[in-house]
Amino acid sequence: MSPDGAGAGALAGRVAVVTGAGRGIGRQHALLFAAEGARVVVNDLGCAPDGTGSDPVVAQRVVEEIRAAGGEAVASTHDVADPDGAARLVQTALAEFGDLHVLVNNAGILRDRMLVTMEDGDWDAVLRTHLTGHFLPTRAAAQHWRAKSKAGRPVEASVVCTTSVSGLFGMVGQTNYGPAKSGVATFAMIAAEELGRYGVRVNAIAPAAMTRLTQPPVDGRLPMEAPPPADDGGFAPYDPGHVSPFVGYLATRDCPITGRVFYVQGGGVHLFQPWAVVDAITKTDERWTIAELEKEAARFATVEFQLNRPHWG
Repeated sequence: MSPDGAGAGALAGRVAVVTGAGRGIGRQHALLFAAEGARVVVNDLGCAPDGTGSDPVVAQRVVEEIRAAGGEAVASTHDVADPDGAARLVQTALAEFGDLHVLVNNAGILRDRMLVTMEDGDWDAVLRTHLTGHFLPTRAAAQHWRAKSKAGRPVEASVVCTTSVSGLFGMVGQTNYGPAKSGVATFAMIAAEELGRYGVRVNAIAPAAMTRLTQPPVDGRLPMEAPPPADDGGFAPYDPGHVSPFVGYLATRDCPITGRVFYVQGGGVHLFQPWAVVDAITKTDERWTIAELEKEAARFATVEFQLNRPHWG
């Protein structure tokens, strides 16, 4: 079952929960983790791209795929944005496999609208799924890891969060999705600072790949069912499977990385620099007046940022 280029057993002995693992990038994570020896809880509500509906077959289908290849997995349809659902998700890993070492927060939905026409429900559903859906499973897992650490048992855990270039650079029509995803990146960095004392590493990735959330159906088939062809007939740069090896690396026992955010696409892994001050005006002995600021601060409007923005979206 090992994908091309995967080193067998890199995650042997690890127990992993992957949310949103029934389709797209999450499915690829689950398959790779299992191929590398991890025991996997495949979590997915089986909802539509906008978060409506549910289908338990979606998660179970990935479990059966893993088992058919000789791996170990169980399905979960718990709602990761519900406190009880998130707690039960972590308990599923503990009950089925006896421990938890890796949490990959990947579940997501889209409800794109322009700001002036966005409805309350579009805002609430996207923030709930992405931001709350990261917080609650991470809190549940962290409580287990803290208790384990305080009991004197070693913890070598990893959380991988899923942000987006929409959140880090902004994208028109996503005033709900973008803030949720930028919040995820900040959440990962702060969680890394808080949980390091317990032996937990936390990182985030901004993946770029063709999935049902980024590409409309073609001829009645979703992208996950019909991967995009490579431009030259060979390497397909937006195949969602290309994202998973780096996530797998972040999940390994001895990976030293924590508190970082990465853009992952095709054969590239790019490290983001967090917010940084690039220009300033200062007065040391008195406050500014509006008249002074009209003269001195107007130049901020033309400061150029060196964003090194990836070509995506």
